[in-house]
Amino acid sequence: MAEDELSYKIAVIGGSAGSLDVALKIIAAIPAHSPVVIIVVLHRKNDPVSYLTDVFSSRTSLPVKEVEDKEPIEPNTVYIAPADYHLLFENKKTFALDSSEKVNFSRPSIDVTFESAAQAFGANVIGVLLSGANADGAQGLQAIKAAGGFTLVQSPETAEVGFMPQQAINAGAVDKIVPAARLAELIRNTI
Repeated sequence: MAEDELSYKIAVIGGSAGSLDVALKIIAAIPAHSPVVIIVVLHRKNDPVSYLTDVFSSRTSLPVKEVEDKEPIEPNTVYIAPADYHLLFENKKTFALDSSEKVNFSRPSIDVTFESAAQAFGANVIGVLLSGANADGAQGLQAIKAAGGFTLVQSPETAEVGFMPQQAINAGAVDKIVPAARLAELIRNTI
């Protein structure tokens, strides 16, 4: 295998208002020994105590971690973007956290992480955009699609707040529009 080839996929899941339940169902559907790294970027309050890791851990046998700056990227792991930091990839081996200005009123920004994943991993990225109330994620999905990755969104009519996935559809950034009930199965079959 060439040095720039990966033996695993990168699934980056972004969401905001109304996305947590769907994200949990996706994580629960991922088999324990899948060759995948899962990164979850959710808009949330900047609270020093986060229960997201515990909530996601209760749904999967995969290790679940909140990302720390300069942490090595490990396959077969679910990573949660920490509150109030943009999540980036320094290279194909390491995460980086950034506290620069908010993007689309958000930090972490889904666009920032999607764009960084597209740049670092190219065609190995699966970008998933869920329910939300702003346009964050649409531009990032365009970057993933342009890099040869696979992009999908929760169908707006099945989202609690359909604005976010609709913006990605309007931008032409989507390979597949999927009802919430079928997202987990499709992602499981794609990785």
